Amino acid sequence: MLHGAGGRRFEPNGSAPEFGATRDLGYDRRRMRLPRFGTMDGEGVMSFQPLFYTGRFMRRVIPAVGRELERWVQRAERIPNDNLRRQALASLRMKRFHAEGGSVFAAAHPDHIGRLVPLIVALQTISDYLDNLGDRTSSLDEQDFRALHQAMLDAVGTTPVSGDYYRYHPDQDDGGYLQALVETCRRETARLPFYDRVQPLVVSHVERYCDLQVYKHLPWSEREQRLITWHQNHPDASADMDWWEFAAACGSTLGMFALFAEALSPASPERLKTVSNAYFPWVCGLHILLDYLIDLEEDAREGDLNFVSYYSDVDLAVERLTLFVQRAVAAVRQLPDYGFHLTVVEGLLAMYLSDRKVEQQQLQSVVRQLLAACGPRARLTHWLCKKWRYRWRG
Repeated sequence: MLHGAGGRRFEPNGSAPEFGATRDLGYDRRRMRLPRFGTMDGEGVMSFQPLFYTGRFMRRVIPAVGRELERWVQRAERIPNDNLRRQALASLRMKRFHAEGGSVFAAAHPDHIGRLVPLIVALQTISDYLDNLGDRTSSLDEQDFRALHQAMLDAVGTTPVSGDYYRYHPDQDDGGYLQALVETCRRETARLPFYDRVQPLVVSHVERYCDLQVYKHLPWSEREQRLITWHQNHPDASADMDWWEFAAACGSTLGMFALFAEALSPASPERLKTVSNAYFPWVCGLHILLDYLIDLEEDAREGDLNFVSYYSDVDLAVERLTLFVQRAVAAVRQLPDYGFHLTVVEGLLAMYLSDRKVEQQQLQSVVRQLLAACGPRARLTHWLCKKWRYRWRG
C-alpha cells in the first residue's frame, strides 16, 4: 500500500547504490545478449518490427528536429533580457532529447514529417522553456505561472491569443520569442486536416499539464498540499495512483503529440478517445517517472521537486515503475496500430534508461527489471539507443 503525504520519502543521496543493488539478476552488461531475430512478443509481432520505425526516426526525423531546434536557438540568442535568453538557450541545449523523443510520432507518418516536427518541437520548446523559468527564476507567484502557461493553451487553441504572458514575471522582454513559438504551433495545427476533431482532447491534456506546472513551482511550504488537494478533487484522477503518480502523468506532453498525429486522418471520436486514454495516465505517467528516476541525484542537489523521491523505499519504487510499464503496454495494445505505440513505450525506456546518469547512480538493476517488464524487444531498442547516444553522438 502506498504511503500518504506524511510518509517517509525515498532520499536519493547515499541511496543510489542501494537502488542498483536491488534484486540483482546476475546481469553482466559486457556480455549482454540481444533478442534473436524472429523472437515473438505476446501478440505474434516480430521483434525487429520497431527497427523500421527506429531507422526512419534516426534517418529522417532526428535531422528534421535538429534543424528546427537550431532555428529556435538562433531566435533565442536574440532575446534582449539576459535571464530569459539564458533560460531559453539552456532549455534548448540541455533538453533537446525531449523534442527528439516527442517527434517519434512523425516516424509513423513519413509523408507528414514537415507538419508534425515543427509543431511538436515548438510546443515542447514552450514546455521546456517555461519549466526552466519556474525552476531557475526567483518568482513563486501563482499568477505569474498561470500567465506564462497561458502560452501553451494559446498554442493549441483556435481563439485569439491572450498575449502578455510575462505580465507578472520579474523579467519581461524576450523579443517576441514566446509569442513566435505560440504562433508556430497555431500555424502548424491549422495545417492538420482534422485538428478540430482532436482539439478538445488536446486541450484537456494541456490544461492538466498547466495546472501541474503551476502547483509544482509554488513555495515549498504549500506546493505539496496543493498537489494533494488537486489530485483528490480532479475528475481524471485514478484510484490506482497516489498523488505524485497522478501529477507525473499530468506532466507529459506525449498524449498531446499522439493526438496531433491522429489529426492527420478522419478518425472516429471513439478511436480518438481510446488513443487519449491509452496515453493518459499510464504511458504519460511512465514517461515522467522515468525522467524523475534518472534525475534523482541532480534534483536532490539542486533542491528541485522529484516525484520518485516520494516512494517510501527502493523496492516500492521499482514495483510501481514496473506496474506503470505493464499498464502502459496493456493500454497501447488496445489500439489498432498498437505496434507503433508499443514502440513508443519501448522507446521511452530506451531513451531514459540509456542515459549516462543511470550508470552514475548505479541503477542498472532497475534497468533490467523495467526492460524485462516491457517485453523481449525492449532490450534491443535499449541497446540501439545506447549505441546511438554514445557512439554516434559522442
